[in-house]
This record gives sequence, C-alpha cells and structure tokens, in this order.
Amino acid sequence: MTQEDLYRRLVVERARTPMFGGEVEDAQMRGEGTNPLCGDRVRLTASMTPGGRIAAVRHETRGCAICAASADLMAEHVTGHDPAWVAELGAVFEAMLKTGHPVEAAGDLAVFAPLHQYRSRIRCATLPWTALTAMLNDLKDR
Repeated sequence: MTQEDLYRRLVVERARTPMFGGEVEDAQMRGEGTNPLCGDRVRLTASMTPGGRIAAVRHETRGCAICAASADLMAEHVTGHDPAWVAELGAVFEAMLKTGHPVEAAGDLAVFAPLHQYRSRIRCATLPWTALTAMLNDLKDR
C-alpha cells in the first residue's frame, strides 16, 4: 500500500468514525480553532492528570475530512503525555507538512506528509494543533 493510499484510507476512516469525537466529561480545559477561509471549526475539551499529563482529549470538528482526521489522530497521540512533549510533537508535525518527508516520530500522523503538495490544505491539518496549543497555553497562564 502506498503512502497516498494509506493517507486516503486513514483520513476517510477517521473523518467518518472518529475514535476521539465528542466532549470530555468534567473537562478542565476548552479550546477552539476556526479557519475563516474555509469554515473549518474545531472545539476541544480535555482533562489533565494530577501529574500534569493529558488524561483525555475529545474534539467536535465541523469541516473537511483532513481537519476531522487530524483532530482525531492528534487526540489519540497526545493522550497520556505532558504539554512539553505535545509541543515537540506539534513542531515535528508542522515541519513534516512543510517538507513532505514522513517522520517516524510522528507515527500515524505521517500519513499527512503528502499535504505539502497542497499548501492550502496544510491549514486544515494544523487547525486542531493550533487549538490544542492555545488551550495548553491558557493552562500555563492560570
């Protein structure tokens, strides 16, 4: 299976039947991101462990399949990790989208590497990460 076939399959699966869709009950944090150019919108809810790790993240995404799949895979990958690790993964993800070179550290997120060919779609994939970063920064500011 080619990288492009894997991309299509995973994006469609996660957009149609997200594993991390919905809201976190008793959420400690909320975040939102909107792309006014295309109308994509992501709402995140999350909870933290007493040790400062992300216990759960859920998303409500209204937008294209790329945005919805990215939000779902992001939620899966950041659960159980601390904000510093999440920031590093977000930077790896963005760099991968710019270069188009899949990075092993990105795991399943590497399926988005082909988006580097479609610059206008990169924002679709990064919108959930932007919302997550803002949400975690708000936590630091408290």
